[in-house]
Amino acid sequence: MDDLLLRRVRPGLGGDLADVRVNDGRVTSIAEPGSGGFAARVVDGHGGTLLPGLVDAHVHVLQWATFRRRIPLDAARSAGEAIELLLAHLLATPAPQTELVVGAGFRDGLWPDKPHKDLLQRALPGRAVALFSADLHTLWLSPAALKLIGRDHPTGVLLESDCMTATAQLPTAAIDVQDQWVAEAVSAAAARGVTQIVDYEYADTVADWTRRAAPAARISCVIAKHLLDQTIERGHRTGDVLPDSGGLLTVGPFKLFVDGSLNTRTAYCHDPYPGSDSSGQLELPPSSLVPLMRRAFDHGLIPAVHAIGDRANTIALDAFEEVGCPGRIEHAQLLSPSDVPRFASLGVIAAVQPSHQPDDRDVADRHWHGRTSRAFPYRSLLESGARLEFGSDAPVAPLDPWDGIASAISRTDDDRPPWHPEQSITLPDALAASSGGRRGVAVGDIADLMVTAADPSTLSPSDLRNLPVTATILGGHVTHFV
Repeated sequence: MDDLLLRRVRPGLGGDLADVRVNDGRVTSIAEPGSGGFAARVVDGHGGTLLPGLVDAHVHVLQWATFRRRIPLDAARSAGEAIELLLAHLLATPAPQTELVVGAGFRDGLWPDKPHKDLLQRALPGRAVALFSADLHTLWLSPAALKLIGRDHPTGVLLESDCMTATAQLPTAAIDVQDQWVAEAVSAAAARGVTQIVDYEYADTVADWTRRAAPAARISCVIAKHLLDQTIERGHRTGDVLPDSGGLLTVGPFKLFVDGSLNTRTAYCHDPYPGSDSSGQLELPPSSLVPLMRRAFDHGLIPAVHAIGDRANTIALDAFEEVGCPGRIEHAQLLSPSDVPRFASLGVIAAVQPSHQPDDRDVADRHWHGRTSRAFPYRSLLESGARLEFGSDAPVAPLDPWDGIASAISRTDDDRPPWHPEQSITLPDALAASSGGRRGVAVGDIADLMVTAADPSTLSPSDLRNLPVTATILGGHVTHFV
């Protein structure tokens, strides 16, 4: 549908009522209400606010689609409680004894006890059980699940690269079933105003998305470390539009890991974790990181470097400086003060996930005690001139940018006072970080748009989280409308 008229919408925060016409995927006019004429398709915005479509700049799409069908464990406050939740779910929804039991969402950073394979064996003797942590950096397996993938392990709790390798070895649903789950997940994201997703799945995302039916959002296919040689052989470069995709699929950045995560206590820091000699886990030392980044950049691939701890961020920034290339640091959760201005000076995007801040405030207070004033430092980064791009890291947090926007503004998601409110940012800045840098709608813009039922600038952060989206438009095509 190349001819679309949006009637009775208000372009921008606090905007006046207008009719907006879209032709050939672009906004072609913004006119007085009633003057828009006729169009092949007319969408009535009912006075809603017209804004750029939202971009989730960090999603593990297949894991998110699968996570929506896993046993939720986010309410567990101990390993024992996680097992109780598991058993309660299986009692209410029995599964065949031979079927892999999969749960997800636990956060053990504050647990008084430790997960262990023996706990799962006692609760579910002989059953294959796989439980994923919320941050995806820990996989808790029962003895039967370990046997299923041909492994032995003293505790059954696998971290970082072991976790990711084991995840890839676990049995999964048939490809056509997975693809259907993915289509449903992307359509649900479109219903929240999402028009673009950057897929960080640890797989051949280019092949996966080329196989799938046309998605309800633009997809940037991130390149995993183990696929660098293959990607170079294919001649793919970051930003390339993949053939036969209708312009919806592009090659994304090249993903590398410097460290782990906060909840797993593997984020690599300058200072050790309390009560421990460990400062976290260094996944890629500079001697390996720099050559990989240089080779990727020499072949047109922009690096996206995972760094959570302050020492990991220093290493990542040093590598960008040595290679002399632009790129992204994913997460940037704890920063040394001297590193904050380096994002802007080096042209490195701070790709952050605001929903993690309220989720992680308690574990940060414990494990980063005395340093939390420089954790999730969004205002400091903006004031230094850095570019922020927001993502969810789904399934670590739900694929809903409004949750991240509200968290970035309020620095809380419950009844507690804001956590380090000096690092909060404004709604316009949060919307821009969630829209690929776009700050409004103008003639000539690509028609990746959304219409919200109310003006976001009139709402509290808690109301923003539940803001209804009336319509979502992708390149002039309606992907969601109520």
